[in-house]
Amino acid sequence: MRTGSGWLCRGALRAAALILGLSPAVAAEGVATALVVSVDVSQSVDDTRFRLQMEGIAEALEDPSVVGAITGNPGGILFAMVTWADRANLAVGWRRIASRADAAATAALVRATPRQAGEFTCLGQMFRTVTAGVLPALPMPAERVVIDVSGDGIDNCTDADSLADAHQALLDTGATVNGLPILVPGENDVVGAGAYRAPGYGLRATPLPQERTSLEQWYRAHVIGGPGAFLLAAAGYGDFSRALRRKFVIEISALNR
Repeated sequence: MRTGSGWLCRGALRAAALILGLSPAVAAEGVATALVVSVDVSQSVDDTRFRLQMEGIAEALEDPSVVGAITGNPGGILFAMVTWADRANLAVGWRRIASRADAAATAALVRATPRQAGEFTCLGQMFRTVTAGVLPALPMPAERVVIDVSGDGIDNCTDADSLADAHQALLDTGATVNGLPILVPGENDVVGAGAYRAPGYGLRATPLPQERTSLEQWYRAHVIGGPGAFLLAAAGYGDFSRALRRKFVIEISALNR
């Protein structure tokens, strides 16, 4: 199978098998889905919102319907978590989840993730990090790679052309990018106008498809892409866990294909 960095060689597969405690045969077979959960932790995400996101991801991994979707795949899935603001960080490295115990262990790592410092919403930087650093580190082949992006705002530190280039480079790996915009009434109903921007952003217009744009519209235009890509919004941070559980089941079961 092809990964974001190309074909995995046999030596890499044997090394992956040793690292993950798998037999070389299992590593060679690979998994159906490699899932990267990519979470916005910029300035708009305070400590309470950060904990709601981490708890929401952990709860989703422990949910019986999600565990059922995972164990319904021979060999389970591969899972990684990226947190991003000014820069992107691989908060939970690639792990194979093939059982309820694996899911619980991964959920514990998510809950223990410390808050990452950062001010801006650098989505383009996250795209570049996933393309160049996260996908090439896949420890075994995956039939499909899914990047699950959640956040409450638009990119405010990348010009439109650079953002589009970073997005296309990620899609060129063959990955699917799905979106989970977090809608906060009275806060991000309309995005772009007078947007808070990082130093050096310049006077270029923010990359919006029209004058008055919702976060959902922006995610559809600039985030999602690839085979079977879809968007599922959360109605505020309190709804994040519910939305993510549903999204995980769809993504892991490939119900949108």
